[in-house]
Amino acid sequence: MTLLSEPCDDGITIVRMDGRLDLVTAAQVKQQLTELVAGGHRRLIFDLDRVSFVDSSGLGALISGLKVARQAGGDLRIARANQQVRTLLNLTMLERVLRPYETLEEARAGYSQIVAD
Repeated sequence: MTLLSEPCDDGITIVRMDGRLDLVTAAQVKQQLTELVAGGHRRLIFDLDRVSFVDSSGLGALISGLKVARQAGGDLRIARANQQVRTLLNLTMLERVLRPYETLEEARAGYSQIVAD
């Protein structure tokens, strides 16, 4: 598993991951998301384009990251999720809380709307 964060000029940090987000990798992802938020990166977009599989542990890591970001006054968005992830979100009804965006641009636009309101 590879997890990289890319801070952008607009205050959004894109988190990119390669591999599987599962029981083996979930604790590390959760820890890194917590560290990012603690370091001042409160507006996160988790890019799932290169994530091949997510299980319930991986979903728990994303929800944990969302909770930490929101407690710090930010948010965590997911973008470019594959069909398996979308199905998992629908089955668990978590798409209401952790809405998947089709593209990084759509996820970024959601943050822009918050600032504009």
